[in-house]
Amino acid sequence: MIVLGVESSCDETGLALYDTQRGLLSHALHSQVAMHEEYGGVVPELASRDHIRRAIPLLEETLARAGVAMADIDAIAYTQGPGLAGALLVGSSIACSLALALDKPVLGVHHLEGHLLSPLLASDPPQFPFIALLVSGGHTQLMRVDGVGQYTLLGETLDDAAGEAFDKSAKLLGLGYPGGPAISRLAEFGDPLAYKLPRPMLHSKDFNFSFSGLKTAVLTVVKNHDEKVIANICEQDKANIARGFVDAIVDVLTAKCVSALRHTGLKRLVIAGGVGANAQLRASLNAAAAAKKFRVFYPELEFCTDNGAMIAFAGAMRLQINPNAATRDYGFNVRPRWPLDEIKTV
Repeated sequence: MIVLGVESSCDETGLALYDTQRGLLSHALHSQVAMHEEYGGVVPELASRDHIRRAIPLLEETLARAGVAMADIDAIAYTQGPGLAGALLVGSSIACSLALALDKPVLGVHHLEGHLLSPLLASDPPQFPFIALLVSGGHTQLMRVDGVGQYTLLGETLDDAAGEAFDKSAKLLGLGYPGGPAISRLAEFGDPLAYKLPRPMLHSKDFNFSFSGLKTAVLTVVKNHDEKVIANICEQDKANIARGFVDAIVDVLTAKCVSALRHTGLKRLVIAGGVGANAQLRASLNAAAAAKKFRVFYPELEFCTDNGAMIAFAGAMRLQINPNAATRDYGFNVRPRWPLDEIKTV
């Protein structure tokens, strides 16, 4: 079975082809980062319009790379939610229109399920069950994953997601957008002893997170420098603040992951989402895995951000469990807010 995946939930347009026998055949991705950088964040209307421009050329590129004809596609999976409503509507309409034209079944996929399953695309995939840390710009959740569609929420952020805190704190330091990679790079040059920022909910004895207070702590440190704020902070001090911020988030994420593994008795941890590419987080989790005798799995770096490969793969996994999950009902709706625990195996 060859499944076409269409991803358009936010600011990346992704198309991919996954074959249940041969694996991932090809994928193509366009990021809108350069376009949104001017505005300091994602502008939903611009995102939607750009998805319209990019989707068909990316589809043609994906088919050409795989050497697959349009008629060879057996089913089409698309991101139904969560995400930006307008952006989701673009991908959904393209997927359903294409399925109607080809007389192929179509399947709406949960965006976060795509992220959760993306490490299975790696050369050394984890086996079920495992604990998953889903950490991105919009989500920070700890899940127990027992199989495709079998997800138990252990804890989640009560306010800002980790990636959101990265972007907002980077903006306070004048680092622009996207802030996560920039503040992470700057932190490499910082003194870990210069600023001891709070570790929110580190000792809460549950698996929830809160990063809004940490962002406020960064704001306080920045404002304490001078009325002119950023203009009067030297580059070294910016790096020190960045290091204090990154260390605080990494400490909390690592501690909660270790606690969840201890609580469940599982020995496999999967990291998914954009923040999973963070070098400091990976180093901390790898050190914890060596000390606590568990294994940690990451998606390939190219699959940490939103992409079509994870949607094609998630769709294919669902169709292997239930071939009737895809239908020829080409009317569609999107779900900008869609709790992961509402989806089922079949």
